[in-house]
Amino acid sequence: MTAQSRTAKSIKNSSVALIFYFINLVLQFFSRKIFLDHLGADVLGLNTTATNLLQFLNLAELGIGSAIACTLYKPLLERDTTAVNEIVSLQGWMYRRIAWVVIGGSAVLMCFFPWIFAKMTLPMWYAYASFGVLLVSALLSYFVNYKQIVLSADQKDYKIQYSYKASMLVKTLCQIFAIKYFDNGYVWWLVLEVVFAIVASAALSIMVRRTYPALKTDLSQGKQLSRKYPEIITKIKQLFFHRIGGFALSQTSPIIIYAYASLSLVALYGNYMLIITGIISLIGAIFNSMNAGVGNLVAEGNTARIMSVFEELFSIRFLMSCTVCFGVYMFTPEFITLWIGSEYVMDSTTLGLMVAILYINLTRLTVDAYINAYGLFNDVWAPVIEALINICLSILLGYFFNLHGILVGVLLSLIIIVFLWKPYFLFKVGFKKNIRIYIRLYLKHFLAFLFALLLTLLFIHYINLSSSISVTNFILTGLLYIIIFALFLFVGLYLISASMRNCFSRFLKLY
Repeated sequence: MTAQSRTAKSIKNSSVALIFYFINLVLQFFSRKIFLDHLGADVLGLNTTATNLLQFLNLAELGIGSAIACTLYKPLLERDTTAVNEIVSLQGWMYRRIAWVVIGGSAVLMCFFPWIFAKMTLPMWYAYASFGVLLVSALLSYFVNYKQIVLSADQKDYKIQYSYKASMLVKTLCQIFAIKYFDNGYVWWLVLEVVFAIVASAALSIMVRRTYPALKTDLSQGKQLSRKYPEIITKIKQLFFHRIGGFALSQTSPIIIYAYASLSLVALYGNYMLIITGIISLIGAIFNSMNAGVGNLVAEGNTARIMSVFEELFSIRFLMSCTVCFGVYMFTPEFITLWIGSEYVMDSTTLGLMVAILYINLTRLTVDAYINAYGLFNDVWAPVIEALINICLSILLGYFFNLHGILVGVLLSLIIIVFLWKPYFLFKVGFKKNIRIYIRLYLKHFLAFLFALLLTLLFIHYINLSSSISVTNFILTGLLYIIIFALFLFVGLYLISASMRNCFSRFLKLY
């Protein structure tokens, strides 16, 4: 596959994902509003709790999808149909076993529903029905939808959007209509959830079958195939630690915050996190679709080309990440004021720490993409150490400095493992290059960032626009400042970084 073809496919995947992201965002906003107005907060809370319980059970997946994806890149590149069929068959076999674990765990968990939902004012059948329909959707991903991994690994994510995601959007529209206009709205919501889960799975299966008519799976060969592909089993065992570590990291931080902070502070923090989570999802919609292209490139084995594309991706993602973080830091207080009131604005130190955490989580995307492409999951100690640093420092610093201390604990764990260790690990084991290449690359980009930030702050100081807080002024001022910063940063990167110049030339050639 040519570099031009990879770039074109990445752009197509990202464009389609971005369109579906914004459509879904709008629908979710209206759906939540309709849900609250017609069914009440109790039903919404029940639905959220049922989703969280199921996410806990889905930990049994253990990262099998990631292990299968990085193993598929090479046979897809070489058009080795036999190997692709065998690897997907192995995945189906493992997913079938996991599905039965999830079913068993769900049966045990539902025995405790009378205690879990003891304070619920709704009839108990609401809890069982809510969990049951969500369980059906989850089981379909294990029994039917697993074949979509071929589309993802072959840079055809847009076909998943057109089939499965489009069906889910229609489902949300139907649920909004049913809740608003029909009696027994929640019953209709439950029925539509099951019906469209089946419809979406069928649409996805048809898409896979049409795209890969030669794809034939034989789950009965799973045990023999697990011996034929021991590297997949090894990667799954390694990913187990990464998944558990990541789960512990994401679940313990909120608990520590709740333990130390007042309820009012927790509410303020939740508002800010809603914005940041939306930003992360947006960037993910843009860049995650490029990961299969990275896997395809790594499978080719052209070391010079691999390094060149790494530097280009680093440049464009650094530009996007810094621009987003600048916008979040500069305009979140005004957005909060316009949205829910000035009394919900937090201090600048808290916002600065949250933006620093956001920055690391966004700029890590390039390194993570290559680590996944190489299948480098053997640093099983890293997520464990990261979780320990996070938990211990958050508890210790949170005791003395409240929310600031907790956020510093999270930030330090990310700096040590994500910011320092992961690039070193990739360059040493994956690229087999000296880490000084990355350090020089990073320092160039950071200097360009300082240049852009200084010029933008000078611009803001001397071109003092109206400070009145209104929606129109907020939008116009925000767009102007963000565009000015992005232009300054782009010019700085273009002048001092060959990777940005190469990336820009590549995009020009496409049009």
